[in-house]
Amino acid sequence: MEQISYDILAYMAEHPDAQDTTEGIVEWWLSERLTKPKVAGVEEALTELVTLGLILARRSEDARTYYKANRRRLREIAAVLAQHAGDSAPEN
Repeated sequence: MEQISYDILAYMAEHPDAQDTTEGIVEWWLSERLTKPKVAGVEEALTELVTLGLILARRSEDARTYYKANRRRLREIAAVLAQHAGDSAPEN
C-alpha cells in the first residue's frame, strides 16, 4: 500500500464522518503534506482502498464520486494504520 493510501486512511480514522470527491481529498484532506499529491495517484489509492473494502464510493446525482470510511471496518483501518506506524518507526 502506498503512503498516500495511509494518509487517506489516517484522515478518515480521525474524521470518520468525512466524505469528499477525489479533488476535495487532494485539496483538503492531504493539504498538510509537504508536496501535494497528483490526482492520478490519489485516484489509484482510492481505487485500492475501495477494492479492499476499507472505504466506500458513492456516485451522486451529479455523477461525481464521493468517498468515505467504511464505518464497519474502522477497527481494521486502525489496525492497518498501527501496523504501518510500527513498520515505519525508526529502529534504535
